[in-house]
Parts: sequence; C-alpha cells; structure tokens
Amino acid sequence: MPPVFRLGWQRSDYLWRPSLQNTMILSDQRILAEIAQGHILIEPFDRQHLGTNSYDVHLGRYLAVYTSRILDARQDNPVEEIIIPAEGLVLQPGTLYLGVTEEYTETHRHVPFLEGKSSVGRLGIDIHATAGKGDVGFCNTWTLEISCTQAVRVYAGMPIGQLIYFEVAGDIDQLYHSKKNAKYTTRTVKPMPSQMWRNSF
Repeated sequence: MPPVFRLGWQRSDYLWRPSLQNTMILSDQRILAEIAQGHILIEPFDRQHLGTNSYDVHLGRYLAVYTSRILDARQDNPVEEIIIPAEGLVLQPGTLYLGVTEEYTETHRHVPFLEGKSSVGRLGIDIHATAGKGDVGFCNTWTLEISCTQAVRVYAGMPIGQLIYFEVAGDIDQLYHSKKNAKYTTRTVKPMPSQMWRNSF
C-alpha cells in the first residue's frame, strides 16, 4: 500500500505553511497499472524510461522562437521554426525557445506535472516558465518554454523532463479536451505558441 500524503495547512511557531497530507504521487507500478487500464497513455512508451515515480520524456526535433523581441499578449505573435540538426543546436541566453516533447500523452484521471530532470537543470536549462501542471483530460505533446543561463548545446531525443502524476480528490465536471474554450487541444508534433490573444481582457 503506497503512503498517503495529505495536502493541508499546519502551524509552526512563526507561520502557516502547506503540509503534504492527502496528496498521492503515482508509483512506477501504479503508472503501469493506469496505462494498462487506459487512464494514462504515453506514445511512444519505453519501460526503461519509467522511474520510481515518474516517466522520462524527450526533446523533439522542432523548436520555435518568436520573431519579435517585443511580444504582445493581445496579438498572435509569429514564430520562426527551427529543426535541431544531428550535431545539436546551441541555445543562447536571453532567448525563449519553444520546444516540444517527443511523447504524446493522455491523462484521463490524474493531474500530470512536467518537471525538468536534475541533469538538465545542472546544465542551466529551464524547461518551463510557469506551465508545469497539466489538466485532467489533457491529450497532446507538451510544449516546453526553454531558457538557459549560459550557452548550451542540446540534441533531439535527449531526456528533457519527467512526468509525475497526482491523484485527484472529488469528481470532475469537464475534462480538458472536451472544454469548448480549451486552447491547446489540436494534436501536434511542433511547439504551440501562446494563445493568450484568444482570451477576452
């Protein structure tokens, strides 16, 4: 029986802080069981990429960079597509690179989180700015918001991140892929630029 963690608030002498009570991260065996039941889909799937409580995902060959240095949240900002060559591509600090995972995933009963691998972080690479959490019902490849602290060469197919899965408390009214206003549902092997401009504000 895996341990159960409760997410709540606990008081210390100086402040209130969140405590891990009731939050459950799926173990390797549980991930395999959920895949077998069709609740999680990872394509392609390779058992050797399954960790103790996560699954490694890999950098796809397509990147995109915005063509303007000044972006507009109310506009559909154009991007330039880059294909990572066999010899790799040197990323430069001060540029946002939109990347994509090789893996297409579906998560129908859990909350997926994508985090960078520690070996990637130790190269000074961040793989997301804010969008580490997926929604229940998210079905697509993952767009990565890549930045680096110093110039670094990356390669298509390199391990770039790891997916972890959290159980959900309560019933779900509407899965992400069935929402009419969902912006990132079109299946793609390329990174998808920001769709903020589709919001009303």
